Amino acid sequence: MQPTVVSPSPAWTIEGYLETLGGRLTVSGADAVELVEKFGSPLFVFSEPRIRANVERLKRAASAVGRPVRFFYASKANSNMAVLRTVRDAEIDCEVNSGGELYKALRAGFRPNQIIFNGTSKTDEELDEAVRAGIYAINVDSVFEIEMVERSARRTGKRANITLRLVPEIGTRSHLGLQTALLTSKFGISSSEVLGATVRALQNPELVHLGGIHIHVGSQTPDIEPFVAAFKTMWEHLLAIHRETGHALEHINMGGGIPVNYLRDRAMADELPEHERDMLGAELEPADVLSAAIDVARESARDAGAEHLLDRLTILLEPGRSIIADAGMVLTTVRNIKQRPETGDVWLLTDAGYNLMLSMNNYKWYYHLISASRADVPAGTEYKVAGPLCDSGDVYFDIEREGRLPDYRKLPDDVQPCEVLALLNCGAYSLAQMFHYNGRPLPAAVMVREGGRAELIRRRDNYEDLLANDVW
Repeated sequence: MQPTVVSPSPAWTIEGYLETLGGRLTVSGADAVELVEKFGSPLFVFSEPRIRANVERLKRAASAVGRPVRFFYASKANSNMAVLRTVRDAEIDCEVNSGGELYKALRAGFRPNQIIFNGTSKTDEELDEAVRAGIYAINVDSVFEIEMVERSARRTGKRANITLRLVPEIGTRSHLGLQTALLTSKFGISSSEVLGATVRALQNPELVHLGGIHIHVGSQTPDIEPFVAAFKTMWEHLLAIHRETGHALEHINMGGGIPVNYLRDRAMADELPEHERDMLGAELEPADVLSAAIDVARESARDAGAEHLLDRLTILLEPGRSIIADAGMVLTTVRNIKQRPETGDVWLLTDAGYNLMLSMNNYKWYYHLISASRADVPAGTEYKVAGPLCDSGDVYFDIEREGRLPDYRKLPDDVQPCEVLALLNCGAYSLAQMFHYNGRPLPAAVMVREGGRAELIRRRDNYEDLLANDVW
């Protein structure tokens, strides 16, 4: 009797989350094709169990370093109310970047002392809302903004909690547009201004309380070194502030940037430039980041006799992508197929364009594409894949021919109209950035709960929604 040969699972699978059953993709137990049949296409799909698992990974990292650590979910990555409530129920906090995100965080049930407010261009109205609510920290982006916060405190009659955001010239191997600790970026207070900004922030203690300092090196950072350099810089500023003013800061905020591995399936990896492979395929453990940062501070604290300052310090992080990116996907349907006899290309035209995945156009971001209808069939046939928009740039490859995306996508042989495809790892910066180009109603979104039960968390737009804000 011949032994049974078990085919290996596709490389993109994640046990208990992304799997195949009956030849089709399942998401935490829900059949992806059935979701499209019920909720329409294109469709955003999120997994509550995966979000919770990603949060637990962060919590384990905090436990491993034995230091007080708080995580503030970066809601800019995805501020859908069901996502926010899932994060809140997982018992971490929230970071916002606008009055609108602050409003949503409060409506989702986050307490004011669970909220941090970032941003370069806060309005008086937004600051009033934050100060009135009594949030944990307003991360001020300039010396001028300290004055703005003080005026808000006077208007509202409440003392404001602030943190100084620094920009200490630390580069990463991420996209330049995602690096936020460079002096060429628009963010933060430079190192030469920190002491002066601190003195200014301490002038009116009845109006503002300076609680900490903050750095965000940028998104999808593939190496530990920039995080360590950022923490070292902040620790040195903390020591200098205490030495010069006697003021003891309570927290250091390391920002976000912990990467997600977008290349679990490396079938197309060799068609990406080396630096893109390194960034998109990064696997960086949060525990390693925290441990390395704390080790640097501990050594410096011993040398400076400042262990007491380190002992009272809370470390904050603002993860977004690492919580939600691989917990979401876009399901799209092949609507049209054409062949180019001159080139031999087979084109698949889908109903999901870059208006749903702006990063694929802005940063040539790679989202792995599979067939949800035939998820267990080998994907060895090359196709040109594109979306429905009236724009030549609405393609799943780099039309500028700079090699930042694969020229083709590999799917099973003989893809047909109505076949459902899945773009994986789309949970971050997709739903939050989508827009009505070409008058296309925006898609629905569902959350798959424990046991494979799918709930609608965003209704699909209709044509009337396209007129909602027009005055005519």
